[in-house]
Amino acid sequence: MSASRQSGTTDELGPEEPESGGAELLAALLDGMDAALCAFDADGVVTHWNREAERVLGWSADEAVGRRGFAGWAVRTADAAEVEGRLLSAMHAPGRRVDEFALLTKDGGRVLVRTQSASVRGGDGKPSGVYCAFSEVHAQIDLERSIALSEALFDNASWGVVLVDADLRPAVVNEHAARALRMGRTALLGRPLGEVLSQGVEELESALTHVLAEGAPPAPAEMWVAVRGESGEPERRCWRSGFLRLGSPLAEEPVPLGVGWLFLDVTEAKHTEQEAAQLRFRSQQLHRAARAAAECEDPMEAATVQLDFALAGFADHALIDVVVGEDPELRLVRTVASPAGTPGPRVPGGKSQLPVRYPEGHPAPQCVERVGSVRASAGPGTAPERGREWALARQWPESTVHALCAVLRSRGRTLGVVTFLRGSARAQFERADAVYAESVAARVAGCLDLAGRGRE
Repeated sequence: MSASRQSGTTDELGPEEPESGGAELLAALLDGMDAALCAFDADGVVTHWNREAERVLGWSADEAVGRRGFAGWAVRTADAAEVEGRLLSAMHAPGRRVDEFALLTKDGGRVLVRTQSASVRGGDGKPSGVYCAFSEVHAQIDLERSIALSEALFDNASWGVVLVDADLRPAVVNEHAARALRMGRTALLGRPLGEVLSQGVEELESALTHVLAEGAPPAPAEMWVAVRGESGEPERRCWRSGFLRLGSPLAEEPVPLGVGWLFLDVTEAKHTEQEAAQLRFRSQQLHRAARAAAECEDPMEAATVQLDFALAGFADHALIDVVVGEDPELRLVRTVASPAGTPGPRVPGGKSQLPVRYPEGHPAPQCVERVGSVRASAGPGTAPERGREWALARQWPESTVHALCAVLRSRGRTLGVVTFLRGSARAQFERADAVYAESVAARVAGCLDLAGRGRE
């Protein structure tokens, strides 16, 4: 069905000429547009009516073209004069005129539309009619809301939004994401993710590939990443990420345009969660250790049991040095030591009571002197050979990189020191680790105090 119909008269030279190819092309273009379009001549007669106008109101082009205005069919009689006046006023007004009013559908319903009208000029430059594009107001509002939401996401959102194309490269980046990735919004466009992230890029690209192929996952994913461009060692961050597969709304079958990646930094929350889980585990270990130690008849065996439970998830090795003698001849004698190759402390054979020859400034004697915990470390990034020298100089297993000494005290007396050792695969001891070590030391000191009183 044609989107328009020409009207005219027959002249003296013969019958009316058939429609030109230009008119047919115009009708095809009008029918192919998503907007409802109509046009009026200078007298207000409908000259064009496309398929989208037919869909919105139900009136076909044959029914609409040739009518004067909307009165009596597409608008209520009471509103006809006002509507016609608004539409035709655009003929003599500059630019476009935007109006909203109610039209009637063919089945008698009413629909609120928003119109954009503008003048049509003839060959002499004078107004010859009006064209009008209209759409249902709720559809226009939905479009405006979508545009407003898109602009808010990319300008004001408090989480990162990145549109990644089918080649897994950023195509659009919002302000929050640009700050998180330590680059400008335009600088990020088209760059491989491997140039932006130094850690976590494989996991992220795997997730994006899966979304392109299979669709969005049912729940957000938490990914640990490190961003390039940061001075010093990149800090690992945890980003809770959601993904949306994007398809073209204009194609009959979905055509993948890429992936919408939304992320929120939850690093602090994850650290808090991990610390709470660690605290629960350590509390459970202390409880289990107390129950197991209560079954031991030998107090020294109970002390080693306490260390057995304390080492789990905390350190690689543990040493107990007991104070022998009094100031200024205070000496430390090795009483319990974990084997160098496997976890778990043991009581060494022999009772020579030979003191350990610790060098000056060693953390263990410092701990006894200060009556408080002492931490020591070979330092981050220490070469393996230097690390071995550092550990052996302190009479610790050569794999040691970090140490924590806690004083053993019972009934107001200093009994010795317990030393926990970690290798390079573990992090340095923190303040929270010192609190836990002191709790273990108090329990071990109680066992050693019982053992001492038993010998007396």
